[in-house]
Amino acid sequence: MNAPVVLVPGLGLGPESYARTVEHLVTPYHVVTLPGYGEPAGTREDLHPRALAVTLAGKIRERSVLVGHSASCQIVVELAIRYPELAHALVLAAPTGDVRLSSWVDRAVRLVGSAIPDAPKLVRISPQYARTTLPSIARAAEASRHHDLAAVMPRVQAPVVLVRGKHDLMCTAEWVERLAELSHGEARTLDSGAHMPVVTNGPELAALIERAAALPPSS
Repeated sequence: MNAPVVLVPGLGLGPESYARTVEHLVTPYHVVTLPGYGEPAGTREDLHPRALAVTLAGKIRERSVLVGHSASCQIVVELAIRYPELAHALVLAAPTGDVRLSSWVDRAVRLVGSAIPDAPKLVRISPQYARTTLPSIARAAEASRHHDLAAVMPRVQAPVVLVRGKHDLMCTAEWVERLAELSHGEARTLDSGAHMPVVTNGPELAALIERAAALPPSS
């Protein structure tokens, strides 16, 4: 029997961002939103990935395949470290967390460059950002910007699959290969898409999620 799937939207995004992925899933799933990641954040809420991992753990009922996208990958990894009993496997789509690219200018240039190839498919995303609210997104982005994902990846015990689109400038091939080496995981670069594989490469991403869900439980 496959493990259930929990999907966490990327920064500012909501459950709709996974629509083109989950329509190809057979395994039971649910999408969990968090402050800054589909929900507006309270002014005093801690939006660091470690803090949000605790919030996420409270919303997961059983050992699951944990799927993150972009900055939410950092939350998923922190959860897998602190609550290994909840992590059957991790599927990290376009993970951020490379502190070598933490300047706002660099990130903005890369984000715009990554959005251009997929622009026609991303038109419907703006209402999701509006619902999360720009102040919440800005605070969550600042919190994630200083979180060094590479530093914590070796502590992940669960199987890890990292996937990126061919034209993604935010999440480079070198970055996912580095994370895969640190976690003894698998890195995949898809033949198309950029930083939004959850939208542009739903069938391929769903296939990787299904494969992770079918893995035997690790000891």
